[in-house]
Amino acid sequence: MTEFASDRPDPSKLRRWWKMWAVGGVDHDAILKMIAQDSGWSGRYLFLVVISAAISLLGLLMPSVAVLIGAMLLSPLMMPIIGLGFGISTLDFTEIRRAAIALALGSAIAIVLSAIFVSISPVQTITSEIAGRTRPTLFDLLVALLSAIAGAYALIRGRGGTVVGVAIAIALMPPLAVVGFGIATWNWTVFSGSLLLFLTNAVTIALTAALVARIYGFGSHLSPHHTGWQLALFIGALGILSVPLGAALKQIAFEAVAQRQVRDTVRAYFPNEARLSQLEIDYTANPIQIRAVMLTPKIEQRADQAIATALTQRLARSVDLHVDQLHISVDGNTAEAVQIARATAEGPQAGLAAMQARAAADLALIAGADPSSVVAELPSRTLSVSAAALPGLGLEGYRALEDRAARALPGWKVRLAPPQDIAPPAMSIVQGVVDGAALDAAGWGSARLNRVLRVEGGTRAQREAIAEGIIARGGQAEAIASSGRLRLAWAEPEQEEEQASPAGQQ
Repeated sequence: MTEFASDRPDPSKLRRWWKMWAVGGVDHDAILKMIAQDSGWSGRYLFLVVISAAISLLGLLMPSVAVLIGAMLLSPLMMPIIGLGFGISTLDFTEIRRAAIALALGSAIAIVLSAIFVSISPVQTITSEIAGRTRPTLFDLLVALLSAIAGAYALIRGRGGTVVGVAIAIALMPPLAVVGFGIATWNWTVFSGSLLLFLTNAVTIALTAALVARIYGFGSHLSPHHTGWQLALFIGALGILSVPLGAALKQIAFEAVAQRQVRDTVRAYFPNEARLSQLEIDYTANPIQIRAVMLTPKIEQRADQAIATALTQRLARSVDLHVDQLHISVDGNTAEAVQIARATAEGPQAGLAAMQARAAADLALIAGADPSSVVAELPSRTLSVSAAALPGLGLEGYRALEDRAARALPGWKVRLAPPQDIAPPAMSIVQGVVDGAALDAAGWGSARLNRVLRVEGGTRAQREAIAEGIIARGGQAEAIASSGRLRLAWAEPEQEEEQASPAGQQ
């Protein structure tokens, strides 16, 4: 076997080749001087931090990806982080201190400015861009790792164009703006998630830059003991960050699979003609809360128990499930078409009267009301009715009834009002995002009943955001300063009159 020893790679030759062709072509002093010039505190750095934070916040609130990319391209925090990494690679404590101070001050200024702007802004709604930066996962760490390798290589080898792509990929300033948003709205989920994302990016960039710098010969004067300490710091820091990020990735993967399994299990229990109208899942509750609305031609008496048992086995977690079943007919409209055709042959007025009578009868049947209670407005072809009280049916169910009636009565506008004593929907905020389905139901119910909803409990920002959401959906709402859990309540008649009186006086 000794005759093949010459075929084995010689580590010493590889090291000499790397030093000659890779490390030898790097001007270490010039690169360190350039980094030192841009990584410290300066007036230019302060100006870019303020502008980048403002642009980031606007892009988050609008929301606009194009505006956010503009803020990413400025990327004032990149050089202090790179400077911190190169300081670690060479153990230059002066550079480490300068870069760390610049990074800390820049980050603090960005957070404070964002919190102030959000506090005075009329828009405090969690947009898709904000929500997307509140749940970092292990993928974000991998993106930061790979982007940091590309960024450090670009600085060392003089590939300036690569830094632009790295700045967009890592996105340091938008997470800090979201941290300020979380502080201004007192939202711990938004604050902690975005702060973890920023720390993940910052730590990964700094340590990866230090590792790449050592590979390219920076810190060659250090001993193997120093190199071992640097490797331990790199592996330990990324290992610590991987714990919460890996847990978040696991939870997101579970929710994605659970969403599909819940839909499939619920649908499988009902006939093929049935349709799943609404589905709401609260993964933070214990047990998991699942609420669904099923439009079905056959009411299944023990659906909740059977579906809950099946889902508990499939998800390996206990569930609290309730399915609102709304009976629908799968019969065609042949009889109605024949009746209308006969009436139309007798004259236009007779045909119109027959169509109105038939539509009113169908709407009354769907709403569980007397046909004589249906009000028809022929010029606008609008049918209005107050639905009968159906046990266990909430605003979401009555709204689904109105949708069903509108589909069953083409050519007519349907306005179906729920019972006056119906309870408002339960409001919840999951991961900092307001329940959109509950907001839709609340706005619809307030508009149909012409009643004011009082938003109570929670924080001021939450109350005002929910009230604005109800109003935007055509309802009436007012935020009431109170403590306790977030909830909705109908305003009493005298309270509604007091709210309406100023408008009436103007």
